[in-house]
Amino acid sequence: MAGNLDLLGSVLAKAEDENRAALVGYLPAGFPSIDDGVRAVTAMLEGGCDIVEVGLPHSDPVLDGPVIQTADDIALRGGVRIADVIRTVREAHAATGAPVLCMTYWNPVDRYGVERFAAELAGAGGAGCILPDLPVEESEAWRKAAEQHGLATVFVVAPSSRDERLARITAAGTGFVYAASLMGVTGTRESVGEQAQDLVRRTRATTDLPVCVGLGVSGGEQAAEVAGFADGVIVGSAFVKRLLDAPDIESGLAGVRELAGELAIGVRRRA
Repeated sequence: MAGNLDLLGSVLAKAEDENRAALVGYLPAGFPSIDDGVRAVTAMLEGGCDIVEVGLPHSDPVLDGPVIQTADDIALRGGVRIADVIRTVREAHAATGAPVLCMTYWNPVDRYGVERFAAELAGAGGAGCILPDLPVEESEAWRKAAEQHGLATVFVVAPSSRDERLARITAAGTGFVYAASLMGVTGTRESVGEQAQDLVRRTRATTDLPVCVGLGVSGGEQAAEVAGFADGVIVGSAFVKRLLDAPDIESGLAGVRELAGELAIGVRRRA
């Protein structure tokens, strides 16, 4: 079964046609439990997300802040495995028809087997993979497997990336480009900042791929601000925090849906 790279492209194009940014949500698989994680990812899509990223929890998530690290730790202590990540992708996509990507550090994929991981992700209806720590120069094996199975390969660019480096990264990627809004780890912040806008401008000069901005967006106002200059707005820690702070899972799911709705209004407002 082929992956859903074309579906990802059509959803991003539809958002552009509607003169808005796409809303991309993130949650790690297995959090707060494997079954409830599937429900939470599905709730994000039902609440207003266009696309979701399902995280593969990792013991050393160097690019993630304390909120996502806490969620990863809960998932790992709960026994989450790659099979559960694939299941989360499969069930969320089957329930909603939306594009679902996996976001993972490279080591688990390398150990699992590149071809095996790509085949299973595509077989689950996955749209692609975001690989924040895989250097483009070392990505040929993954990109070959991803292309064979119809998966997007999404690379991350940062404000520190020079223009020549941006061009090299974007030439190798497919689906969209993940622009990290600032130097540092994931987490909600008071302001996303001008660095993000400049990074989007420089990235667009190198590619026709949509540029989606992540790191720091936590509410509708920030979503509207980022939607004013980006093709997509990526939100992770704020969703995780809704689940962490909830007194029970039903309240947490309601909070996730509520936040997705608030953010969906924001990306349509485009301040």
